[in-house]
Amino acid sequence: MSQTDVAVVAMDGPAAGVDGDGRLLAGLRRGDPAAAEELVGRYGARAYRLAIAITRSAADAEEVVQDAIWSVVRKIHTFRGDAALGSWLYRIVTNAACQKLRRTAHRRAEISLEEVVPAFHEDDPVLEDWSERLDDPTLRSDLRAALSAAIDELSPEYRAVVVLRDVEGLAMAEAATSLGISVASAKTRLHRARLFLRKRLAAFMATAS
Repeated sequence: MSQTDVAVVAMDGPAAGVDGDGRLLAGLRRGDPAAAEELVGRYGARAYRLAIAITRSAADAEEVVQDAIWSVVRKIHTFRGDAALGSWLYRIVTNAACQKLRRTAHRRAEISLEEVVPAFHEDDPVLEDWSERLDDPTLRSDLRAALSAAIDELSPEYRAVVVLRDVEGLAMAEAATSLGISVASAKTRLHRARLFLRKRLAAFMATAS
């Protein structure tokens, strides 16, 4: 599915800017309280969207982001600048969110991508274009709910790459860095996740009036 498809029906909200990280880093390293506030203002919203997309829980997402922000502030002197500051934060958020899910005793059972994705191909009929039907506000709302349910079925690792690339609009290299994986692995996860979501949405559209 396209980046536009996911972004339109999944989440809304502008991404934070990335200008001025040098000044922000200097402030954090000095222990300036204003710098910590700026960190939250610049990256907090996106970090929260990422956390809630993975955990599917507002309370868990808030805890994850708070812990991640505090971790960045405490460990800022270990930041070597190999990646963008935001990417470092998103990686911490992703890891923490995934760990929280793994610790949840009553976690919802997930469908394995290994069981469903290999059967799909680019010319599969489920990839029929139905974007023109999205002009119907009611159908659009129902499709949003269907997509949310489909995203719930993805494993946290696949969910994270969809959010970073298709919802937040990060470049593939930055998304890969945020996840701590290679660009090739990120592309594979994203491709497989998109096919999985597209199948779920195609099934929904086939039954929609």
